[in-house]
Amino acid sequence: MEGILTGFAIIGVVIAVGYVAARLRLGGPDAREALNRIGFFVASPALLFTVIADADVGELFQAPLLVQAVAAVAAAAVFVVVNLLWLRRPAAEATIGAVSSGYVNANNIGLPVAVYVLGDPAAVVPVILLQLLILAPVTLLVLDAQTSGRVSLGFVLAQPVRNPIILGSLGGAVVSLTGWRVPTPVLAPLEILGGAAVPMILLAFGMSLHGSRPFHQPGGRSAVVVASVLKAAVMPAVAFVLARYAFGLDASQVASAVTLAALPVAQNVYNYAARFRTGELLARDTILVTTVASPVVLLVSTLLLHTG
Repeated sequence: MEGILTGFAIIGVVIAVGYVAARLRLGGPDAREALNRIGFFVASPALLFTVIADADVGELFQAPLLVQAVAAVAAAAVFVVVNLLWLRRPAAEATIGAVSSGYVNANNIGLPVAVYVLGDPAAVVPVILLQLLILAPVTLLVLDAQTSGRVSLGFVLAQPVRNPIILGSLGGAVVSLTGWRVPTPVLAPLEILGGAAVPMILLAFGMSLHGSRPFHQPGGRSAVVVASVLKAAVMPAVAFVLARYAFGLDASQVASAVTLAALPVAQNVYNYAARFRTGELLARDTILVTTVASPVVLLVSTLLLHTG
């Protein structure tokens, strides 16, 4: 329980600082846009490279990760279906809604929760790899295609060059798989730049809260509610069913799967929405709702799993 509160306290303080900075007009009117762009093009690729280079990419193929992958895809697919039948939001915005339904905050909150709740910081690494190597590139590819209005084989093959986040992820995976040791003069600057990624994203998110009221997007409240329910409740439930009954994992692995699936939407989703200028309010509000709801979901699921 202490780990859950610690993780959310960390992210909450940085977001609050971003809000105060915007309220005091620190950095000028373009500060949020500048943070988003630097975070996307510079800091985040550096962070992804260093994290993945130091991880075991082979962990992607273990059963607990399959639980997270299927649960995330299922939640996203439900949002797509609901959007087609009821919400009818534009395609690019629907993509943000679908990603918000299944993309967890595995880094900013997941790492502290893994350390203090699960007792194993490595438990969250496979989810980070899944999202950075598969879900993030696919999301960026779809958003780029939807906002640019063109799709071709050359366009798909050019994505590692066009999107720095994909380039950083793939570079880290190559280092991890080959076992190559990155020279310190190269690695140290990347670690410094990568260390700025999370604060930039959180500060930009906090700044986005100033001057705009949550749930104020015309016709967008229903989309926020659907995405939030899918992320906060449906995805953890699907993860539980898969972990216990489909994959037959032990009690600790089931608890880990549910805990990771119950994490809130990652701030990266807002960063992607801001980068492509689509679904920003949907991403922001869903992150806000799930960040508030996630501690409650985590506490309830922990109590149920320990008493069940």
